[in-house]
Amino acid sequence: MIDELDKKIIRVMNQNARKSFREIAKEVGTSVTAVIHTVKKLEGIGAIKGYIPLIEPAHFGFDLAAVIALRISPGKLLEAQKKIAVDSHVAAVYDITGEWDSIVIAYFQGRDDLNRFIKKLNTVRYIDRTVTHIVLNTVKDERRVLV
Repeated sequence: MIDELDKKIIRVMNQNARKSFREIAKEVGTSVTAVIHTVKKLEGIGAIKGYIPLIEPAHFGFDLAAVIALRISPGKLLEAQKKIAVDSHVAAVYDITGEWDSIVIAYFQGRDDLNRFIKKLNTVRYIDRTVTHIVLNTVKDERRVLV
């Protein structure tokens, strides 16, 4: 069960996960021991999955983002998604409702890179159709869960 102290600690960690437990404790008004216990509990239940830097893909040459809708053969959704998910371009693979079966969010180093990916994607078994949307402008891309 997630309580208010858990949420306060996560809010502080969302701002800067590199803060010391002492700094977090001071900011939320609790003891260092309570922060350590809470963080270990959240890690243990899988609420905190790890710690990574939030990277801006464009700074590493991945200045083209695409949202790709997929139609996948009935009964083969998970199998096809697992094949797609291992590609390093892919940031997310979602099951969705509506006209399409899945959405892929991916980053590329230009149009040629995207072109190669789409051609490879269209050879994946059980993918019946794709529609690619190129992201022109990102208004918001929040990767943290804001509690």
